[in-house]
Amino acid sequence: MYPTKPSSIAAPDLNALLARHKADPHALVQLLREAQALQGWLPRETLAQLAAGLGLTLAQVEGVVGFYRFFYTQAVGDYRILFSDNVTDRMLGSEALLADLCQRLRIAPGAVRADGRVSVDRTSCTGLGDQGPALLINQHQVVTRLDEQRVAQMAELIEVQVPLAHWPAHWFEVHDNIRRADVLLGHAAAPGVALAAALARGPQAMLAELKRSHLRGRGGAGFVTGTKWELCRAAPGSEHVVVCNADEGEPGTFKDRVLLIHCAEAVFEGMTIAASVIGARRGLVYLRGEYRYLLEHLQAVLARRRAAHLLGVGILGQDGFNFDIAIHVGAGAYVCGEESALIESLEGRRGAPRIRPPFPVENGYLGHPTIVNNVETFCAVNHIAHQGGAWWAGIGTPQSSGTKIHSVSGDCERPGLYEYPFGTRVNRILEDCGAHDTQAVQVGGPSGMCLSAFEFGRRIAFEDVPTAGAFMVFNRSRDMFEVARSFAHFFAHESCGFCTPCRVGTALVVKRMDKLAAGQGSRHDMEVLFELDKLLHSATHCGLGAAACNPLRDTILKFRPAYERHLKSLYFEPGFDLDAELSIARHMTGRDDAGAHLENRQ
Repeated sequence: MYPTKPSSIAAPDLNALLARHKADPHALVQLLREAQALQGWLPRETLAQLAAGLGLTLAQVEGVVGFYRFFYTQAVGDYRILFSDNVTDRMLGSEALLADLCQRLRIAPGAVRADGRVSVDRTSCTGLGDQGPALLINQHQVVTRLDEQRVAQMAELIEVQVPLAHWPAHWFEVHDNIRRADVLLGHAAAPGVALAAALARGPQAMLAELKRSHLRGRGGAGFVTGTKWELCRAAPGSEHVVVCNADEGEPGTFKDRVLLIHCAEAVFEGMTIAASVIGARRGLVYLRGEYRYLLEHLQAVLARRRAAHLLGVGILGQDGFNFDIAIHVGAGAYVCGEESALIESLEGRRGAPRIRPPFPVENGYLGHPTIVNNVETFCAVNHIAHQGGAWWAGIGTPQSSGTKIHSVSGDCERPGLYEYPFGTRVNRILEDCGAHDTQAVQVGGPSGMCLSAFEFGRRIAFEDVPTAGAFMVFNRSRDMFEVARSFAHFFAHESCGFCTPCRVGTALVVKRMDKLAAGQGSRHDMEVLFELDKLLHSATHCGLGAAACNPLRDTILKFRPAYERHLKSLYFEPGFDLDAELSIARHMTGRDDAGAHLENRQ
């Protein structure tokens, strides 16, 4: 039996928690996170207490709890261990290490040990692909660079109940691993310099400077930043809001983690510049739950900026310019990287993407006009304010100005961050990171594009190979079918369940992929996958479902033998229809030459 744990929070503790958040139901996600930190999990009695204090129904609170994977309605271990389950962690042996730890602790994955001391499970990518295998412990500590020796010692520490504060400090070290710095990762101006330059220009002139830079959002969609700010500035409303999306949940991405550690001043200054342009008084940072360990560092930077009059009332002595930033910590939901889902979460609800229009620039956080940009974008704004829009536009390509930071991981000698001007070729990045015998690169994470060797001469740019920042390298020893299957499991797990095509479609993709993996697949299963791809791409509510089959589409075209190895019989059998196969390949890729490899196999 589990040790006896309180079934509800003591009234004084709960009242203090509610008072700190002004009993605001929009703070529900933060209240749940802090309540769980007090108890280790969220018993129904605690949820009922919170519901009563916020004027919500129990069903409303339970609905929010059930949406986020880092909220627990059943007791979990005093040591709650979550192994990062990204494909690159698996390539580094995470599955064997997880099995080893479970054996040493006499526990099954996903279970809580009978004494309640420990539980071990998997979670999605933790943003540590450059120093994996990695794991989270109690969601506020990370352990990097796992190996057999570290796992063995960890099991011993857990058995004798050594507090995390007394574990070896070097286990928790997170390195920046900046391998190639350019504008953003180089030396930034002193705090306040870029902001002073923006204020000297004035809001309209600063907006014009931003538009002159041709800066596009670095979150993947690439919307023109100046246009977004202009629309928000012009939107009617008594209050405008600036939101920084620090929820980089795309597997293989970790650039924002480093920017928040290495360049937090520049990020916050970019947000403050945005506030001066659109007339905002409130700023919010949505920090992904896996980065909870960065919270104290970020709060210290904010405090330092307030003390220097770079935040707060009368910023830099300018009467009427009042702006401050608060940090909201997520609770584990990939879909919250989508801006409207992120806003729903900020408002204390399930992170289901909204129907648009209206767009956030018109009706965003609490109904106020809101701009949402990611960490890298705000960092770029800081440099543009300091150096000027023409300077930024002179870097990169005409359609993709400036630089881009790439999170490089996988089969290479030097994983880490590489910053290049847009227009840099893929093979240049592979050469610099020490990649050898490479068969594929997944650019932009699972929702991005998989490139095979004949495409390594292509350029990273919005007009050629766009990216949100992930750059995963796979050498010729890797099974690209298994890579695609791993991504299929990720999308099925992360579907918010709002729309049926995504909720059911992603599960059906996994079912067919698992059938192929078991060697029981046939040509019919491939046809079903093709139909599921069409459904997901055209009928889902948001971009998650639309992108869920991107890895399948790319790998089935470019690495077809990897799929054929998992079939009960090869495609070239009686009844094989080459024309049908070519039609499928062309449809899935939109390329007229998509079936050339099939024709060559005749």
